[in-house]
Parts: sequence; structure tokens; C-alpha cells
Amino acid sequence: MTAHSFRHIHAFLLFDSGTNIKEVQERLEHSTSKMTLDICTHVTQNRKQETSLKFANFMQN
Repeated sequence: MTAHSFRHIHAFLLFDSGTNIKEVQERLEHSTSKMTLDICTHVTQNRKQETSLKFANFMQN
């Protein structure tokens, strides 16, 4: 595993744990949050389901 691969995995795990984009940007030392989003975001199936559930709950209330 390369250092670059480790950075991507680390970013993925941060996003998957719910860490916000600004915190990930600062941790990876990217100059902008757009750069972080363009390079690092990978949405897992679990996060997609979680987002759907949040929206459904919001609409029911």
C-alpha cells in the first residue's frame, strides 16, 4: 500500500464516520474544501441509506 492510497482510505473513513468536509480538508492540508470534495469523496452504500432515512424521517415530521 502506498502513502497516497493510505491518504485516500483515511479520507474515506473520515467522511464515512461523519466528519465534516472542512475538518477533512484541514487534516489533509488541501487548500480548499472543493479540492477535497473533487479528489476524495466516495459515498458508501451505508451513507446513501443513512441519507435516505434522514430525509424520510424529516418528511414524516
